[in-house]
Amino acid sequence: MDPGQVDEFVMGYLKKKGFNSAAKHLQESLHNNNGSTFSSNDYHNDPELNKLIRSFSQSENDPSRYREGYSKLRSWGYNSLDLYKHELVRVMYPVFIHCYMDLVGKGHTQEARSFFNSFRKDHEMVHLRDLQKLGGVLAPSHLQEMEFARSLRQSKVNIKICQYSYDLLIQYLHRTESTLMLGIINEHINFQVYSGQPNSASDDTEAVTIVGSFHETADHVNQKEIHWGLLEDSLEDRLEKTGGLLSDSEKGQGESKAGDMDDSKKRSAEIGKQGSSIKKLKKDKAGTATAKVARQETSTVLSSMPRVKPELAMPVMSADVEESILEDLRNRVQLSSIAMPSVSFYTFVNTHNGLNSSSISHDGSLVAGGFSDSSIKVWDMAKIGQAGSCGLQDENNQTVGLNGRRNYTLLVGHSGPVYSATFSPPGDYVLSSSADTTIRLWSTKLNANLVCYKGHNHTVWDAQFSPFGHYFASCSHDRTARIWSMDRMQPLRMMAGHLSDVDCVQWHPNCNYIATGSSDKTVRLWDVQTGECVRIFIGHRSMVLSLAMSPDGRYMASGDEDGTIMMWDLSTARCITPLMGHNSCVWTLSYSGEGSLLASGSADCTVKLWDVSSSTKLTKAEEKNGNSNRLRSLRTFPTKSTPVHALRFSRRNLLFAAGAISKPSS
Repeated sequence: MDPGQVDEFVMGYLKKKGFNSAAKHLQESLHNNNGSTFSSNDYHNDPELNKLIRSFSQSENDPSRYREGYSKLRSWGYNSLDLYKHELVRVMYPVFIHCYMDLVGKGHTQEARSFFNSFRKDHEMVHLRDLQKLGGVLAPSHLQEMEFARSLRQSKVNIKICQYSYDLLIQYLHRTESTLMLGIINEHINFQVYSGQPNSASDDTEAVTIVGSFHETADHVNQKEIHWGLLEDSLEDRLEKTGGLLSDSEKGQGESKAGDMDDSKKRSAEIGKQGSSIKKLKKDKAGTATAKVARQETSTVLSSMPRVKPELAMPVMSADVEESILEDLRNRVQLSSIAMPSVSFYTFVNTHNGLNSSSISHDGSLVAGGFSDSSIKVWDMAKIGQAGSCGLQDENNQTVGLNGRRNYTLLVGHSGPVYSATFSPPGDYVLSSSADTTIRLWSTKLNANLVCYKGHNHTVWDAQFSPFGHYFASCSHDRTARIWSMDRMQPLRMMAGHLSDVDCVQWHPNCNYIATGSSDKTVRLWDVQTGECVRIFIGHRSMVLSLAMSPDGRYMASGDEDGTIMMWDLSTARCITPLMGHNSCVWTLSYSGEGSLLASGSADCTVKLWDVSSSTKLTKAEEKNGNSNRLRSLRTFPTKSTPVHALRFSRRNLLFAAGAISKPSS
């Protein structure tokens, strides 16, 4: 290369890689030297530097260098010592995708496809969905037109790696003169180097994270103010003011005051039983004292929560429904790590893999299932097992009673598979969503379809009633979520911003916000009044399938396809702690009534209970240091062979679960 070409190449390289300041200084220096190559002699006098520049210039036009460089890096990484291999292999995926996109961007389409197909199997286990999207990038224009590809090009990957692993990688790149791989790594990867031995592969769930323009957007969105408190004059407030929040033992004690004197005389007369009676009395008093402490803590927490006004016009609650809810709250069982709930599991049989979703009413009296044949079936638990209602199979494998009638209500109206069926808070309506792009409202009293809501452009994956009924939210394959009211045919609000399917939706307890989980691996929080995104939660490594809000409205749990559950603080958008334990999709999550326990249901055929009260009580030092791994799994309930589709804590804190039994593959 002659001196002029060297200067021209260096200038072009600096501008291309974004080193604008260095390019400017070089241009000024050349200008000050009247355009002469002030340092050309230095280039030629330094053989190593000249060799480096030649290799850069060759790599610009030789597509085979990508395959050669990546193949060598891959072989070196997978043949490293086991102690460091898992950290070094983390580098492979970002290098792989950017090698592919560089080849596409330079017009080497055939070489890009060959490279992609040769090495994609290395990454399919963890990144299958991303690879399926990336496989659609076939031309340079796609890198700008496709949101997924554009976000990858504009972002960087943060990788945590120990000092020794980092040194090994740098030594390899310099020793083998892998300048192309070094350039890709410098441009697209930020290393967070820590001292000491490498962490195990499963210890750090945030070892690889994506930052960049999208991350900056999320940081900006997360600065917005949100009001996560409970609604003013809620039923809990009224119950607390009237002193109705009493334990069962307290109520029993109050009801028996009139007979205390007589009971005391009888016990004194029965001398032989006196000792045991005194012990029992002491035990009862101790239990009452414990219940009082638990109730006082709950009362204190409730009273300390901020109060907000509703942004939507709240529906008027009937006196009967209000009294029923108050009665349930009065009789609520206090749960904790030492007082766990009873679990009632409803198992669907003979579904022939046709059950897509299930739901349980708030009191557990009704169970609904959405099926692939476009039907919805609703079971009344009070009628199951009654005389004349025992289950038999007819010629179509339908469950019928001894009197020849079905023991469920069949709702027909959709023209595609039903992906969600949800009860309204009082249980008088069922809301269903389907692949036919519609949402339907059904009456459980009339057993009829009342309204068909149309607005989404593709499959509607989920639809959920608000905590007070009347309003509901839906989410779809069209990448949007929408807010509806029962009395209007068109949506009130549309929330757009996700980069892929919106798979699940959940209301905030104060009804001012909804949360959405997406296949783009993020969770978003939206203001229902403005339709604006006010929080973006980044951390999941696979599609988000389930969401749950804590009763006080401060925390949120999200479950993903890999089996990871993440606990979020809504005010800061920070992950409190990831919950590791499931080994398959987390399909459903539910908080207990007082918010001390979280239940999770998974495709791995288990229900798990987590102690979330301790994890959310962090000291200032822990919040500052980010050390919050205090949440623990309390208990695992395995099923025989039933993936868990739905969970519901009743208002009295009984845990209901539902799923379809699956025959193990032989």
